[in-house]
Amino acid sequence: MSEYRISRSTPESTVGLIGAAVAVLVLATLPWWDSDGSLQTPLIVVLYYLALAQMWNLLAGFAGLVSVGQQMFVGIGIYTMLQVAEVIGLDPFLAVPVAGMVAAVLSLPVAAFAFRLKGGYFAIGTWVVAEVLRLLVTESGTHLRGGDVRSLTRDSLGGYSLEMRTNLTYWLALALAAGATAIVVFALRSRLGLALRAIRDNESGARGLGVDVTRTKLIVWVVAAFWTGCTGAVILLNTNSATAASAFSVLRWTALVIFIAVIGGVGSTTGAIIGVLVYWFLDEQLEDAENWRFIILGAIAAVMALVAPRGFYGLLQRWRPLQFFPVRRRLVKRDSVGEPT
Repeated sequence: MSEYRISRSTPESTVGLIGAAVAVLVLATLPWWDSDGSLQTPLIVVLYYLALAQMWNLLAGFAGLVSVGQQMFVGIGIYTMLQVAEVIGLDPFLAVPVAGMVAAVLSLPVAAFAFRLKGGYFAIGTWVVAEVLRLLVTESGTHLRGGDVRSLTRDSLGGYSLEMRTNLTYWLALALAAGATAIVVFALRSRLGLALRAIRDNESGARGLGVDVTRTKLIVWVVAAFWTGCTGAVILLNTNSATAASAFSVLRWTALVIFIAVIGGVGSTTGAIIGVLVYWFLDEQLEDAENWRFIILGAIAAVMALVAPRGFYGLLQRWRPLQFFPVRRRLVKRDSVGEPT
């Protein structure tokens, strides 16, 4: 038997995983003990922002795909929900994965164009595609009516009571947030994660080592598009109305998501969680600041990028290195009975 074995777990990670599982279970019971909805209502927003931030972090932090056009998939999810729930009559909560699948399918032609671009050109290219989609939806006339305010009607909402609709929306947002975090962790613990980090650090070197760069990028691109599209559908269930401008808003669905990822720590599995909690706190404090809120948030992001490029996660690592969701492999020495020491 070998004197060493490969391990990812640490005492801190065991505590972190148990704590995360307990937190998800407690949050799942929230509708039964938060009777006035004072916590549930803002948490829906926090949870779908966490899902968006984890998917953006998967692309930018681990695959090197810095997209500034993720709002295209949010908008696709929103308008798919409007069409299948209103026109086809599908139950709106069953329409959530349909919205994700439509976003995933439409992400393929976008990838065929965007993957030809590198670095900053890729970021600009994704933003341009998102803006083109917004204009197409806005000018769609009677088909999508992107220039009008569209809402889910009582009939399209399936006859659910307001309380049940709110609870189901909350549980979906929780599932998307927890699922996005799990996708990032388990993807990075797999061979796909090794390939992603190799591509991010040196694409030419990764290709030389036999990594199928295009296939690897395409997998995470489609996964992120699917999850972001599902999140867009849940956003509509929460807000109940949308226009093309709000559905494809770069400020709300990409700039704020990048802010969350940057202040939390890009390229870490827990950075988005820290970032969304910081954003929640700041948003509550700046509730009455109106447009100044975005200026202040932008200034904070700029300062964090300069003084702490790895965000609050990096500051935490300087104080005490902790890995609540470890993905790196370590050689651990066994003791005399074959257990790691």
